[in-house]
Amino acid sequence: MDLFKFQEQAASQIASRFTDYASNPLMVDRLTTVPFLQTLASITGSGKTLVLADTISQIRDRLPVQPIVLWVSKGKIVVAQTYANLSSGRYADNIAGFVVKPLLQVAPSDIEDTSKGLLLVATVGKFAVEDESGGDRKVFEAQLDLASESLWDLLTKRRSVGGSRRPLIIIYDEGHNLSDLQTRRLLELSPDGLIAASATMSLPARLENTIARLRTDRGWRDEHFTTAVASKDVVASGLVKERIAIGGYVTPMETAVDAMLADMADAREAAATLPVPFRPKAIYVCSTNAVDGVPIAEDMKRPFDERQARPVLIWRHLVENAGIDPEKIVIYSQLKFPKDAPPPKSMRVLSGGDRDYTDFINGDFEHIIFNLGLQEGWDDPTCGFAYIDKEMASSRQITQVVGRVLRQPGAEHYSDPALNTAHFYIRTDERGVFDEILEDIRKQLVSEHPAVALLIKKEGGSRILEKVNPEPPRTVPTIGIHSVKAKRPIADIVGRMMDFSSGGTNTIGQGSRMLVLQEIGIGSEATYEWAEVEHSNRVTARSVFRRELQRLYSGALRRAGGPVNLVDIELPKFDALIELTSPAADHVRSIARSVVEAYIDHSKIFQNDFDAPYSVGPVAVDPSDAVEFTKALHRTYSGLNPLELRFARALDRTQRVWARNPRNSGFYIPLLDMSSSSTYWPDFLVWVDKAVIAIDTKGDHLLTEASVGKLFDIDTLGEPAKVVLRLISEGESEALPSGQINKVGKLGFTVWSWKNGRLLGIHAPDEKAAVKMALDIT
Repeated sequence: MDLFKFQEQAASQIASRFTDYASNPLMVDRLTTVPFLQTLASITGSGKTLVLADTISQIRDRLPVQPIVLWVSKGKIVVAQTYANLSSGRYADNIAGFVVKPLLQVAPSDIEDTSKGLLLVATVGKFAVEDESGGDRKVFEAQLDLASESLWDLLTKRRSVGGSRRPLIIIYDEGHNLSDLQTRRLLELSPDGLIAASATMSLPARLENTIARLRTDRGWRDEHFTTAVASKDVVASGLVKERIAIGGYVTPMETAVDAMLADMADAREAAATLPVPFRPKAIYVCSTNAVDGVPIAEDMKRPFDERQARPVLIWRHLVENAGIDPEKIVIYSQLKFPKDAPPPKSMRVLSGGDRDYTDFINGDFEHIIFNLGLQEGWDDPTCGFAYIDKEMASSRQITQVVGRVLRQPGAEHYSDPALNTAHFYIRTDERGVFDEILEDIRKQLVSEHPAVALLIKKEGGSRILEKVNPEPPRTVPTIGIHSVKAKRPIADIVGRMMDFSSGGTNTIGQGSRMLVLQEIGIGSEATYEWAEVEHSNRVTARSVFRRELQRLYSGALRRAGGPVNLVDIELPKFDALIELTSPAADHVRSIARSVVEAYIDHSKIFQNDFDAPYSVGPVAVDPSDAVEFTKALHRTYSGLNPLELRFARALDRTQRVWARNPRNSGFYIPLLDMSSSSTYWPDFLVWVDKAVIAIDTKGDHLLTEASVGKLFDIDTLGEPAKVVLRLISEGESEALPSGQINKVGKLGFTVWSWKNGRLLGIHAPDEKAAVKMALDIT
């Protein structure tokens, strides 16, 4: 699976930090290293598993000995999904250099074989016990038919056939569950590295000695222990939703659920019109058997129609009042029924076992009633709605559910805001209780999901999302990249790439020394010494080439396509095995850079009149922050910063039809530049005669890009150009003959356009004059 740029950067940072440290590690004693320590801090839905997979792949590529990776997590569901994804699923190609096995299926021969990396997957319950007689004893017992030592001892020694000790990297997914006991057990293995990932990471006290050594002897500061992913990059990628909408309901359960179903119906209608349609799903979080004022045993004796257990009440309302097909509903909890009063045959109850989880996944249910049992592990981006009952309505429990609703279907944002929003409907007994919960949630969301907007609605009984439709509907021609003329230059460059299939000195790395613990002697006379090894594991030229393309051109493997689509990546010479630090790898990287440069030089940003145009969709509005306009396509907008508000009012006074263009889900223009992101969204769209003027009021960063000429000069393949770009920067600036931008003064604005093949900036004293200049297309 291809990585987003922020994912690749995070993986590369961790891998580089590890290999730098491993070349000269701190020691506990002569045979035991102080492990490299790193946390991956990234919001839920950012693709942490993919980042970790790419991390260990990069580490493997740089090491002189094939490593062993122990990948652990607390939940069985998480581990089962991880094993499926890494062994044969969507991430298998990202760790092609590894053999993937469950921990208890590993044999001594797997540990001794250094032809490939070894990745072992397990739950912490396999070994996180106070004494070795607890937990799963197979880890601590000798496998007499295979070896005289226990699996735990074999993994601690991890000797290869040649006598070297293989590096051990421990990956802890969902790392916020890492405890002192688990840490103690993991450190018994003398790992070379410990990497933990979580949206809310905190390290256990058992790691204090490790942290202290790294601080004291290596001068590490807080930032050296963490690789952080900016949440704005995750939101911009489309992996997670743009906003979280929370509604508080001091009402009966039925009222809150009906409000959710109404919003859900709107979202389903919008989703049905997409090129790849889907049906949004809902979860209902509630206690399982608890009943207000009634013992559980008494409630179980009642006839089904009189039961008060929350899952039963919710199920009955969905089926009997909302008219939902019971085949689409599942209760995933240990809901109790007496033998003489079983549930209706149409009610599907799964208690949460391994087989039940498989049935749950295969059932494709659209309404899931549960009690937090699915808080970790279950991953369905089409789930965008959550009802949370009062017994479960604590801030901690709600933030645990956020991750189950925050992921974005299709990994892209859509024109309808309902599809880009995680909807929560929280029922409480008192309004003050909701206010307290909300304040706690707000603090956590700001720290954990700072780039995700938060929309609050406290009026019980009404919908959360205020959606404003465009009146009248308007469209904008689609903008794309025309790269046909880049195909031949790229083919010529790839043709000049040397073939290293026969090996040779150019495929061998230089000066990449690393210490490896080597067994000297035989049997009881054996001792260990540290030996310097100069070479690293070999990788394919294809891997080096693709990684360099991805690093240089952020759009290379994503939304805007890129040069990789114009390269015959299956050519046999891409199969050649080379070391990362070899002259061959340097040559392949230089070819990749030349390919990107040729793609940029010979491609054009163009108006695509053959595809369906972009249709301006509805916008989400927060009533507490809404501003009304008279000529805008949407009667109100919210969330405008002071500069945007000034220009919005100036546009409204021109009497031209205009619209605010939402970032990430609105009209976008692809960029052709190595140093920029793959796309950008102008702030406003204005319809002038037969043209659409795209205005960006924070265009300073775009003016420094080498592709600014291509960005302004939007070409066409058919109809005359209809999209005109204007950038507005604060202060007075001028374009120098060298292409540099010179800031002259701080007052007013500079309106930038493209005239006669060059960048032209005209100063305007205020926003009214700037808008007038921007709308002049004569």
